[in-house]
Amino acid sequence: MSASPGKAVRYAYLVACVAGVLFFVMSVGLLGVWPKQVIDAQTAAMSPAHPLGLSASALRGRAIYGREGCGYCHTQQIRYLHTDMSRFGAPTLAWETRFDYPHQWGTRRIGPDLSRVAGTRSADLHFAHLFAPRSVVAHSVMPAYRGLFDGAADRPRQGARDLLAYLETLGRAREIAGPEGEAHARAGCNCPDDEMLQMAFEGAVNAHSARTRREGDVPALPPSTDLERGRRLFGDHCVTCHGETGEGDGPGAAALRPKPGTLVEHAYTDARLAEVLWHGVAGTAMPAWRDHPPADLAAIAVAVKALRADRPEPALPAELQELGARVYAANCVQCHGEQGDGRGTAAAQLTMAPSSFRDQRPSLDHALRVLRNGVDGTPMAPWTGRLGAPEIMAVAHHVRSFYEGGTR
Repeated sequence: MSASPGKAVRYAYLVACVAGVLFFVMSVGLLGVWPKQVIDAQTAAMSPAHPLGLSASALRGRAIYGREGCGYCHTQQIRYLHTDMSRFGAPTLAWETRFDYPHQWGTRRIGPDLSRVAGTRSADLHFAHLFAPRSVVAHSVMPAYRGLFDGAADRPRQGARDLLAYLETLGRAREIAGPEGEAHARAGCNCPDDEMLQMAFEGAVNAHSARTRREGDVPALPPSTDLERGRRLFGDHCVTCHGETGEGDGPGAAALRPKPGTLVEHAYTDARLAEVLWHGVAGTAMPAWRDHPPADLAAIAVAVKALRADRPEPALPAELQELGARVYAANCVQCHGEQGDGRGTAAAQLTMAPSSFRDQRPSLDHALRVLRNGVDGTPMAPWTGRLGAPEIMAVAHHVRSFYEGGTR
């Protein structure tokens, strides 16, 4: 006699229930417990003995980062892809995020990856971006976080400072570990035949395209006469700080120290423009633009040179020419160098490289204004307490004589 239909159904439910529980347990083990054990073992093997943890301020900033949902738009994971590596640097190793709980890897890149953001932007630019994103990035879709400020970008509250402190930790630990840390991680990986894992040790740890450099090779920009294209690119990327006419009065300029360069008051050599666009200007909010095609950078350079307004300027009287050279030798060579190339004996000790007058020439009005008032946010101080009016006039003319770029 066969079993009753009801008993068969109950037996089927029991089997399905047990199978479901076993499948759930197996899934947790395979997708949760086992990967965690592998990552924990990898982290222990590859991490430096004493990795630098987060400060109290950075921990508070991390909480703000999570609270505001920054991870919905920004990842913190450089993937094992050559496109990621060329833009940001070496792929993320597990030990770099050992202090993250919960992790902040993210899944989407509406905004750029932040794994190596430490040291790539100045603090004032970060604050300006947080307070009013489109004041410094014209097409940004990031919301403003004005609640972290007291009404202006240059008045950050502690929350904004904490968030910045956290951002400045991203990528820091691996850079601090240095070559010894990379060698230790490679040995701990024990993966000489794993081509993908070896990618984590190729190239620079931080190759962030916006990170400024004090020196290094600069590729020559291709010849360009495309002023229309340059002006379009300048409008997309530069007017937020430098202003539409190059006066340094863009919507983001008010919060920046030092102020953006007054492009309209300077003549530049092609080499200088290539250097600034490729390396940025260390110690300022001017980032590098290495992720842009050289043809675009060349077009921007054309647009920048077209901004300069030629103004008639009086010639230096003969009796003041020698005075200008003496004043410069006594007061300026330590930073700007004997040849005006910005390579004085004290230049390397300054956070912002001194101006090289050989490849950029200020207008006479600008040179006089700098000598009289200094440049806020830089080591350049006012000289009116030490130099008289004739000396200031003479040295203003003298620094302009170093320029090697012709009339433009």
